[in-house]
Parts: sequence; C-alpha cells; structure tokens
Amino acid sequence: MKTSTIAILTVFAVLAGSPAYADGRLDKIKSTGEIALGHRDSSIPFSYLDDKQQPIGYSMDICHEIVKAVEEKLGMDSIKVKLVPVTSSTRIPLLANGTVDLNCGSSTNTKERQAQVAFAPTTFVTATRFVAKKSSNINNLEDLKGKTVVSTAGTSNIRWATGANDKEKLGMNIIPAKDHAEALLTVNNGRAAAFFMDDILLAGLVATSRDPDSWVISKDAYTIEPYAIMEPKNDPEFKKLVDDTIIAMMKDGRLDTLYKKWFESPVPPKNVNLNWPMSEQLKKAIANPTDSPDPDDYR
Repeated sequence: MKTSTIAILTVFAVLAGSPAYADGRLDKIKSTGEIALGHRDSSIPFSYLDDKQQPIGYSMDICHEIVKAVEEKLGMDSIKVKLVPVTSSTRIPLLANGTVDLNCGSSTNTKERQAQVAFAPTTFVTATRFVAKKSSNINNLEDLKGKTVVSTAGTSNIRWATGANDKEKLGMNIIPAKDHAEALLTVNNGRAAAFFMDDILLAGLVATSRDPDSWVISKDAYTIEPYAIMEPKNDPEFKKLVDDTIIAMMKDGRLDTLYKKWFESPVPPKNVNLNWPMSEQLKKAIANPTDSPDPDDYR
C-alpha cells in the first residue's frame, strides 16, 4: 500500500474516533434538535425507573431544568430529549465520545474523573458506607475480614474498598456488580456479606426492598462523596450554561424544592419517604457553589 494511501486512511481513522461537533455540544444540539441525557435504572432517588419504566429522580429533574435553559439559550421552542441508559462503567465513555450530553445520575466528582469529564456544581454530598443483613451481625470493617463483599463496577466506592482492603490487610474478596440492584441482591442471596456504596443510595435501596427491617447500614462513614451532574470536558460555553443554570436554581430556591420532593417526601413507585434531611455539607455547597472534587472542601 502506498504511503499516501496509508496517510489518508490514518486521517479517516482519527476523524472516525473523534467526537462530532468539535465546536461544542450547543452546536450539536442546535444542529440535531436533540439533547441526550444519560440516566440510571436503580440510583434511587437520583435517577431510576418508575413503574412505567421511565427515568425519574432528583438528578433527572435538574437535567430537565438544564434542557429548558438550553432551549432559551438557543432560541428553540422545543428540544427533543433522548434518554440513554448508562451504567457506572459506561457513563464516562458515553459522555466523552458524544453519545450522551449530560449524565443525570449519582456521579461522584473526583480528581481522577476530571481528567476525562467535567462536573457541574455539587448538588448532593454523601459518604461511603456498607449495608449488610442484620442477622449477620456485621457492624464494621473488622467484621468483614476474610469475607466476600460486593460493590458496583466503575464506582469510586469499589476503588476505595480495594484500597482499604490492601491497606488494612482485611483479606476481603471484592466482587463487582453491574449495578446497585444486582449488588444488593448479591448480599440478599448470601453470595456476599456486605455491599459498599454511597449511603443515600443504600438508604433508597433498603427502603424500597421487600423487607427493609432485615437490613442494617453501617454507622461508620469511610469517605465524602460530592455528587454533581457530569458534563463534557473542554466545552466552556456548554459548561457555563449548565453551571449557571444550577447556581440559579440554588439561589432562587428551586433546588431546595427538588430536595424536599425527593428526599423528604414520599417518592414513586412505592411512595417511600427517605426522611433524609439536607446535610450541613450540602447547605455549605449550595451557599457557596463549587465543582471541587476535594473532600476537604465539604467538611
């Protein structure tokens, strides 16, 4: 094959692997008339499927407010919303390659992730804990020595558990689950002794389980996890619009209203009230909006 032909094919290969609309997501949205929102199926109450298999939740409501702001910015009466299911493992690649424009779920803002994607201002602060069956009498990390535990693949929690396992020489066998629902089932059927995840997600899973009273969430918190809507990296115009929209929601009370709706009121499909008052860490983040991944900024 001639060198010139190789060069041409190489260029085509690079272009094929590059995201479309390099000028930014707003250009893409204006051109296609469509915005793609990544959603989860079991991240209660942030992004999950209702009894009609439609994605709902706190993060979904925030994203729908962002869609309204995009419509106003672009002077469009209506933008088609494409709902794209994502998992903990696929959410970053699908955002980075342009398949998804925003990830509307329960994503922890970390320094490592910021190398690949950007984050909007923090809209929730949680912590890593574990859930176990009450009958197991497991209350702390020491009780998990030598046992099999589970966490969801692609999460900051499974990375923390792996690091703690090595550092504390716990000898745990850590297995990955494809999603939160599968992880809880793994504990319920006895294949694992505990499930490490963000405490608010554990609370949602337990509250909507068949027998909530059979579960216990650890008292010890092991990390601080700032949640935020995940955005494309290196797209300052789109990021400014998204961030300004969320900051406006913080200042005019819309975010507080959404918080009460999803964390302090009965939520579908089972009308369970999580009774989860807003933490001091989140109040601080709302008073002083930040997209910092540093846990110390939320203490």
